[in-house]
Amino acid sequence: MMEAAQSEGTGRRWMTAAAWRSLFRDRPIIPLLGLLGVLMIVSNLVRPGIVTSQWMGVIVRGAVPLAILAGCQTLAMLTGGIDLSVGAVASMSGFVVATFVHSPGGWPAGIVVALFAALVAGLVTGIGVGVFRVHPLIMTLGMSFVVLGLANVWQLIKVQAGGGVPPELRWLGSAQFAEIVPYSLLVFVPLALLILLILRRTGYGRMLYAIGDNPVAARLSGTRGWQVLLVLYVMSAMFAAIAGFLLTGLTNVASVTLADSTVLPSVAAAVIGGTSIMGGRGGYTGTMVGAIILMVISSLLSSLGYPEAVRQVLFGSIIVAVAAAYTRVTSDT
Repeated sequence: MMEAAQSEGTGRRWMTAAAWRSLFRDRPIIPLLGLLGVLMIVSNLVRPGIVTSQWMGVIVRGAVPLAILAGCQTLAMLTGGIDLSVGAVASMSGFVVATFVHSPGGWPAGIVVALFAALVAGLVTGIGVGVFRVHPLIMTLGMSFVVLGLANVWQLIKVQAGGGVPPELRWLGSAQFAEIVPYSLLVFVPLALLILLILRRTGYGRMLYAIGDNPVAARLSGTRGWQVLLVLYVMSAMFAAIAGFLLTGLTNVASVTLADSTVLPSVAAAVIGGTSIMGGRGGYTGTMVGAIILMVISSLLSSLGYPEAVRQVLFGSIIVAVAAAYTRVTSDT
């Protein structure tokens, strides 16, 4: 009778360890929202009253450029790749627009030039990865140095012309409606919907997952992997350029290295959001929440009043710990 009762009690357990692991792997948005809620509670305990609608608006405003760059990483990581050139492309794009402020055509011409430069960078990267089979880590890292070098050359050419961040970009990147809703959502929401649509409703999205899950099977099924990768890195570069515009407007700074510090956080946001760096699993919904989580962590560390160097060490350590814990929980073994 006792064994039967124990067996019945075991059967009534709400969730086993395997069930929890499955939840984290298949529905990452649920535990991520729980983690976000915990961080908000801790933030309010550290600085009572800080968690307000205005505070959330600031967090979302800061998370938008990071979430776009993390979207680039999500698309690349689904194929088993990575894009380390997004920081250089984003920095270059914002800087190019700033140099066109006092030039013929103004900042709109700068946006066209920056987008074209980003398209070329993405095209070269896609050809390197898809056609010549260069590892994405090496190809995108090399491309980041190429873009940085060309941006420095452009800086020397334009040094006499002057420039500055256009007021329109400052408004789009940093202004908020009723001091709550960032205007940058006007750009981010359509972009996020586009990424979600690509991943969930198109054959191209299914090919991204297929290449990351089993490239050999994808090739045998007729998928032209090089074309998929070519489009992928072109899209990634274009999205990175848009993130660069918003980041320049948010910080009111135009620099050839402005977005360099966002590269690894963009990878971390994708990993925390449930995208496997090995490919074949993940999505953009969790990535968006992952970007917000990182911004809340950054705000929490700032609230603690630690020096910048200490905050950087703690921020990096927390990212590694959270990503490692998530990877451990969601592993199949």
